[in-house]
Amino acid sequence: MDASDESLARAAAQGDRAAFAALLDRIYDPLFRLAFRLTGSRAEAEDLVQDICCTLPGKLAGFRGQARLTTWLYRIAVNAAHDRRRRFASHARAADGWGEWELDRRAAEAEDAERLDWLRLAMDALTPPELRDTLVLMLEGLSHAEIGAVLGVSEGTVSWRLSEARKKLRAMKEAVL
Repeated sequence: MDASDESLARAAAQGDRAAFAALLDRIYDPLFRLAFRLTGSRAEAEDLVQDICCTLPGKLAGFRGQARLTTWLYRIAVNAAHDRRRRFASHARAADGWGEWELDRRAAEAEDAERLDWLRLAMDALTPPELRDTLVLMLEGLSHAEIGAVLGVSEGTVSWRLSEARKKLRAMKEAVL
């Protein structure tokens, strides 16, 4: 086709698929070069040109022919690149705090896991076993009376065992520090 870019654009705007295909053949490479210069990245330029080409059929109806088609398309490309940069910057700002939040969450999880590991080891080392049994029941939320009933001992004995377990755990913790 020897038609001008502008006549191909008008025909494509009217639904002529062959004219649209011929127009894309002519404008794709120059549009890609501009997009590459605007973005600095081959992948970004490819995405940008693809976005422009996908929206081009609808935009061609707005082409009035007051400027050359390439000038009009370059303006579309520059605007699309600006929009893309703003969108990415907005997403980056929205995601900015999440990375720090995730790091804090993981640090807290690691700290909790470390505490639980220490408690597990300390509980295993807690002797006599009656102290461990009493402490476990207390950690389960049972009252002194309920613990006494489960273990078959008085509430006073439960209180004494819990006191002894705390002392031994405290001593173990101080030994580690």
